[in-house]
Amino acid sequence: MKKAVWAAMLLTGLAGWSCTEKDVDPFATIKPDESRFTKVSLVEKLNEPMELEVLDNGNVLFIERAGKLKMYDASTGETSVVGELDVFLEHEDGLDGFAIDPNFNENHWVYFYYAPVNYSPDVNRLSRFDFKDNHLDLSSEKIILEIPVFRGCCHTGGSIEFDANGLLYLSTGDDTTPFDSQNFNPIDERPDRPANVDAQRSSGNANDLRGAIIRIKPEADGTYSIPEGNLFPPGTEGTRPEIYVMGNRNPFRISLDQHNGNLYWGEVGPDGSQDKVGRGPRGYDEINVATEPGFFGWPYFVGNNYAYWKYDFEKKDSLFRFDPAAPLNTSPNNTGIQNLPPAQPAMIYYPYNESEEFPMLGSGGRNAMAGPVYYREDFDKTDVRFPGYYNEKLFIYDWMRNWIFTVSLTENFEYDSMERFMPSTVFEKPMDMQFGKDGALYVLEYGTFWRSQNDNSGLYKIEFAAGNRKPVAKLKANHTTGGAPLTVDFSSEGSLDFDPEDQLTYSWDFGDGSAKDSSPNPSHTYQTPGTYQATLIVKDLEGEEASASIEVRVGNERPQVEIDWNGNKSFYFGPETVDYEVKVTDQEDGEIDSNAIQFSIDYIAGGFDVIEAGHQEEQVSIGENFITQSGCKACHDVENKSVGPTFRNVSSKYKGQSDSRTYLINKIRNGGNGVWGEQAMPGHLHLPQDQVGEMVDFILSLEDPDYGNENLPLKGAFEINQTENPEGYYLVQAAYSDKGANGIASLKGSSQLLIRNSLVSALTANEFENTAKANIDGVYFIRFTSKNSWFAFDNWDVSGIRSAELLVNPAGIKGILEIRLDSPDGELWGSTELLSQGDKKGYFPVKVSLKEQSGIRKVFFVLRSESDVNIWNTFNLDTIQLSR
Repeated sequence: MKKAVWAAMLLTGLAGWSCTEKDVDPFATIKPDESRFTKVSLVEKLNEPMELEVLDNGNVLFIERAGKLKMYDASTGETSVVGELDVFLEHEDGLDGFAIDPNFNENHWVYFYYAPVNYSPDVNRLSRFDFKDNHLDLSSEKIILEIPVFRGCCHTGGSIEFDANGLLYLSTGDDTTPFDSQNFNPIDERPDRPANVDAQRSSGNANDLRGAIIRIKPEADGTYSIPEGNLFPPGTEGTRPEIYVMGNRNPFRISLDQHNGNLYWGEVGPDGSQDKVGRGPRGYDEINVATEPGFFGWPYFVGNNYAYWKYDFEKKDSLFRFDPAAPLNTSPNNTGIQNLPPAQPAMIYYPYNESEEFPMLGSGGRNAMAGPVYYREDFDKTDVRFPGYYNEKLFIYDWMRNWIFTVSLTENFEYDSMERFMPSTVFEKPMDMQFGKDGALYVLEYGTFWRSQNDNSGLYKIEFAAGNRKPVAKLKANHTTGGAPLTVDFSSEGSLDFDPEDQLTYSWDFGDGSAKDSSPNPSHTYQTPGTYQATLIVKDLEGEEASASIEVRVGNERPQVEIDWNGNKSFYFGPETVDYEVKVTDQEDGEIDSNAIQFSIDYIAGGFDVIEAGHQEEQVSIGENFITQSGCKACHDVENKSVGPTFRNVSSKYKGQSDSRTYLINKIRNGGNGVWGEQAMPGHLHLPQDQVGEMVDFILSLEDPDYGNENLPLKGAFEINQTENPEGYYLVQAAYSDKGANGIASLKGSSQLLIRNSLVSALTANEFENTAKANIDGVYFIRFTSKNSWFAFDNWDVSGIRSAELLVNPAGIKGILEIRLDSPDGELWGSTELLSQGDKKGYFPVKVSLKEQSGIRKVFFVLRSESDVNIWNTFNLDTIQLSR
């Protein structure tokens, strides 16, 4: 029934298409909703997965950095080790690159780029092996190429790809440490310095294969030849003919367009967070395209050919800025030509902070990588093949920011536009991706921590559904803990089927042996203490089903924690003293030991929107929140060893030292190495010092629970005195962990208040409807883009607030701003008069009287205008000053 309806919809909406044609593509030009994509887990808990190849039979071969070749068997769903190389496993070295031969089905050849162990001199090696009967034959190795390296730090590259003509491309990093150069360009030419501090000997050296993407033709006997069209013709003095692209820092993942030969790669850029006069630009990651051979700038340029300075490290003198039109390598460590080809700018580039050119890429840590270009015609006509909407689009991704974007290019292969792919889906450090013969996208995910075996790593398959889609199961419960008997109201709210003609059926298993329930929102009473798994299964008319589960613990009631705050629970209005009292009750514990109650009031100097209050089980750790946001957990964890030491080990090492806080703040901001091993930590000067201080406080408190405690009394008066900073706020927290009961472990109850400055930036709103965050000359504000557009704030305590002063700019239109409660059409709290620009220039203040209200409410700011809003006639709002 439903398939017939779907076919009818196609015929109605897309006249001229045949419902019997297998290759009907209703999304040839229409962007499909994310709900049409399903991310399927194939295997999880891998050990540093690096590159993958999808075979024609659906099996997937992939490598792990420690040397293993693994195969996912599509017919059985099993994963096994099918080969293992003995590799040098330090820094970024190991088994880094992998590809299969274009004629793999006939010759069964596979290629690896790896660091051989116990081999002198140090090299990274490109080799070919036989892979037959699902087994890697180690004795068949043909060494194609060896590249001498300095095993000291950084930037291995290692991605291998073939083009449509059978040419092999291999990316190599600059093999250079960035830290001694303060994260600018490493061009230290002093003779007494280690070899790996001058990237002019590698990336800037036309006679060296490091910091490049080489292109060769593998021959049947294990040798290689040089194809026509590389950067330097064979025989050119001071050059290597294998080089196709040079001037790379760390081109970690590359891809090739099989239709036109275009080469794409993600360039992992330097860590510098700020421009510096006399040294050069801040760091940028890049997405690059080479339609022909070329020099791409490193270590003289970055991003859009932003130039570094020639810097004398001995005299600490800036000599001149490099010229992208005529780059010159005069380093004594250079063995190649001095006059390099003109530098090519990056296609896409972005720093730690939000990019002005590409703001959609966000901010934070960065690690750019390039994925495939999609052509629907290249794949079998399967039900899971991606639609034509993605034809000729490049997939790019960022290992640190966990996003995937698709990039549209012009006819000349220049940047045109980009959009986020599956923005609601979690990708945990995407490492490699490839379309299989079935037209589905296969993705390797590395997991949270660098150089670690992560539980959230895995191999996944993203399938597309043009017709029937799987339903989504959502399960909610009003209680998940409590004393026995415990009555729980369950809800399937949020469960849905994306195909509108579906009617879902429900099946509830409460986990206690009771009968199943088929109602959407049942209520169930657990009579006996214990831990139960409640499961909801939803099924659509086609028989597709999905499930969701939740754990219910019966026998111990969660403590109730309350903060009586005798003041506004959302805002402060200037210096004031507020009476407070913390109250805790627990059904099983009875009388509460006041010493077991945690209570704190912290002032946070900036970044109001960093912390979200309202947690029910855990207190907010401000420092850990900052650590998570800054990306530090890619290299460190509280308990588990990763690249760097655990935070608990750091806490133990510096426990009780009087200068530990200052020392660690400087260490985090400026970087360095030698304390915990050779692996250097980059500087983090882009992080505010106050924020780093909170991070350090969290770390030091791990082994010293009394560190920084002020031992606030549970009842008293608190003086609010930090009121000048509009981004500052107070975080008031109380928590108590009970003793457990009836075999149920201890539960924590908590309560939080977030008291912010009463000068509110409109940008910090929680919800927006036809309103936009705008930026003109560095001034950020909210722009209303249509009649009746609005933005809203969650959870404002409106008690005692009697007026608001709005800083507005009604640029070209007349309108009224209404302030309403609970909904855009809810109770009117206050309203402006009819506003227009008149003879005023720019922004001006407007005061609004507010009716007396009480309680925690959602507050809406709604524009009612007499005229249309467009790019020439807009209405803008900057700040809201609340008063009592």
